[in-house]
Amino acid sequence: MATAHDRAVLQSIFHPNSPFGDLSDEPEEQETLNGEEATFDPALLEQATQLEIQGIEAAEAGDLQKALERFDRAIQLLPERAAAYNNRAQAFRLKGNTASALEDLGMALQLSRGIGRVACQAFVQRGLIQRLQGHEQEAHRDFEQAARLGSAFARRQLVLMNPYAALCNQMLSEMIKKLRGPSKEPQLEASSGEKVCR
Repeated sequence: MATAHDRAVLQSIFHPNSPFGDLSDEPEEQETLNGEEATFDPALLEQATQLEIQGIEAAEAGDLQKALERFDRAIQLLPERAAAYNNRAQAFRLKGNTASALEDLGMALQLSRGIGRVACQAFVQRGLIQRLQGHEQEAHRDFEQAARLGSAFARRQLVLMNPYAALCNQMLSEMIKKLRGPSKEPQLEASSGEKVCR
């Protein structure tokens, strides 16, 4: 089992746009909410997990080709395991191959049946890719799914994508400027960093 530190490192490598606390409060045993890991042969699961760890270490070192090779081998061992596809998708994304990343994220979502931690991460990553590609509606749907699965980052993305929230923030900013005068800058963010108007 990975330690809390290991999970934090993996989170920062494979989810660089995600805040450090997002999803990391879940207990180790809750890797998947539906217990799918228990259906795999323990020896094969251990081998696949070790290959994924090697892939993550290779990605950490900047060797994305080696990372992809390790993830490929993990998938060959357990082709029905969603986590390996999610990890490989992150390596593809880091390498700039978004088409392959989207394909693997789709497979991770299919295998996880859209539930659990892996699905949550896959929805977030796919949402980010969709948003970067200008597919706002698809990104919004993915962030909604991830938010339902517990992602605070996805909830914040939904707020940022909400045109009413943007309009509200703009109107509030203009109102504060008028009240304070032109020399003072308004403070629109609460101490927690969240926007005042959602």
